[in-house]
Amino acid sequence: MSHTAHIPSHRKPRQRASKTALRAGVAGGFLSTIAVAGAAGPAQAEPVTQTIEMPTIASGFSAAAAASAEATQQLALDMEKQADQDAAAQKAAKTAKKAHAEAVRKDEAKKKAEAAAKAKAEEEAKERAERASRSTERTTLSASTGTSGSSSSGSSASAPSSSSNVSGSAASIVAFAKAQVGDAYVSGGTGPNAWDCSGLVQAAYRTAGIDLPRVSQAQSTYGTQVSLDNLQPGDILYWGGAGSAYHVAIYVGGGQFVGAQNSSTGTVQRSMDYDRPTGAVRVL
Repeated sequence: MSHTAHIPSHRKPRQRASKTALRAGVAGGFLSTIAVAGAAGPAQAEPVTQTIEMPTIASGFSAAAAASAEATQQLALDMEKQADQDAAAQKAAKTAKKAHAEAVRKDEAKKKAEAAAKAKAEEEAKERAERASRSTERTTLSASTGTSGSSSSGSSASAPSSSSNVSGSAASIVAFAKAQVGDAYVSGGTGPNAWDCSGLVQAAYRTAGIDLPRVSQAQSTYGTQVSLDNLQPGDILYWGGAGSAYHVAIYVGGGQFVGAQNSSTGTVQRSMDYDRPTGAVRVL
């Protein structure tokens, strides 16, 4: 191959290189233009960028608000729960205080009841002792019923018979009446520890086997009317008219009587001068 024959082949690459350079220049200019446009772009797109970021801020604010609301609700629930607990504690304290007061009241009532029972027992024991003493007196009086009393056969109120000279049924009646001295007076009472006037007279005569009427009006006419100057132990004394008497008692000798007088004095033994009777009847 000749030397000249290789020249075209040698130049052709130069032309290619020139084109390549041209193309590179065009491409570089284009890219430069794009770079310039890109550099100018952010300044023009800044409002768009801010607009795009707003939903993100609003979303974060909404989440924070929701969290705050939830925290507030939880705080309200906690406060309500604490209030319920405080109310329950106060109620429990009041209940405990009330229960304590009730226990104290019951304890005091129990102590009072025990004291009352003790006092009643002591009173009953005292009463039994008194009744035993009266029974002893009755026994002593009954033992003396065999003693003669010739001087007492014509006794009067000015020289009354002594109860120690009483015999037979009269002694039993007098002894029973005296044994009840100190008992209470209760309207309608028939014993054994409380009497009214006619209930005591009826019970005294029952010890002698004599059944008297229950009321004082009938008792004041049961038997023979006798003068107050010619009384014998066991005679029935009455106050008021015969058949309309309002009070009765038993003459026990020595110018004295035993009767269930009233609620203030109870059953007593008194002188006839204390309350002079209207009349008397003899049943024996």
